[in-house]
Amino acid sequence: MADIQTGLRTHRTFIIFTFAAVVAAAAVWVGFPHQKSIPNVWVLLAKLVPFVLAVEAIAAIRFSLALRHKLARIVVPLCFLVYFTFFVPQIFFAAANERSFYYLVLTLTPFIILALTLSHRLGGGTPGGARRLGYAMIVLQLSGLEDLAFLTINPHTDPAWTPIPEVWTWADHMTVRLGHPATKYEAFTLIAVHVIVAVLILSLPDRFWLRIVGKGKKDTPPAQDTTTADSTARTDDDKAATGTESERVTPAGQH
Repeated sequence: MADIQTGLRTHRTFIIFTFAAVVAAAAVWVGFPHQKSIPNVWVLLAKLVPFVLAVEAIAAIRFSLALRHKLARIVVPLCFLVYFTFFVPQIFFAAANERSFYYLVLTLTPFIILALTLSHRLGGGTPGGARRLGYAMIVLQLSGLEDLAFLTINPHTDPAWTPIPEVWTWADHMTVRLGHPATKYEAFTLIAVHVIVAVLILSLPDRFWLRIVGKGKKDTPPAQDTTTADSTARTDDDKAATGTESERVTPAGQH
C-alpha cells in the first residue's frame, strides 16, 4: 500500500493532467459543432485547452527511462493506428462523398503534434524539450503558413486564388484575433511573427523562461546564474534508469 501511495504521489501531476486533457478533449469534440468557422477568439482558446493540458501531461511523465522506452513500443504504434484507422478512413469517406473533411484535418494536426512530442518524451526527451516542441509546433499551426502554402505551391487557375487575394476572408484563425479579415500584408506579418515566436520557443535558454515565471534569481550575479538555473532545472525523474539524466523545465504557455 505504501508503494502504491508513493507511486501515486510521484505520478499525480501526470494523472491529473491526463484526466483533464481527456475530459477537455471530449467536451470540445461533443460541445462544439464540427465546422471550419471560428465564431470568436474564446472558441479558439477553448479548443486549445485540451492541447495545452495534453502537452503538460506529456511533460509531467516521471517514469524511468527504461520503462519509457518499453512504453514507446506500445504507445507510438497506437498513435499511428489512431491516425491510420480513425482519421484516414473518415477523410477518405468524406472525400468520396463530397463532404468537408476540413475539421478532421484541423483535429488531426494537433494529434500529430502531440504524438511527435510524446515520442520525444518517451525516447528520453526532457519535460522542457517536450513543452518547447509542443508549443512551438502549435504556434506554427496557428501561424497561417498552411494558408500561404495553399496559395503558393498549388497551380491555381481560379481568379479567386491567383494572384494572392488582397483580403484573406477564409482565415478565421486570423479574423478572430484581428477583429476583421486579414489583409494580405497583415497575414504576412502574422505569419512572420508566429514563425519568430516558434523559433524563440525552441532556441531561448531555459533560464529565460524561468525568469519570466519568477523562478529565476534575478539578483544572482551572471557568473552564478547559469549554475543556479541548471541546478533548478534538474529532477530525479530518470535517476533510477540512468543516474545522471537532467530534466530542464520550460513553463507552459509561451506561445
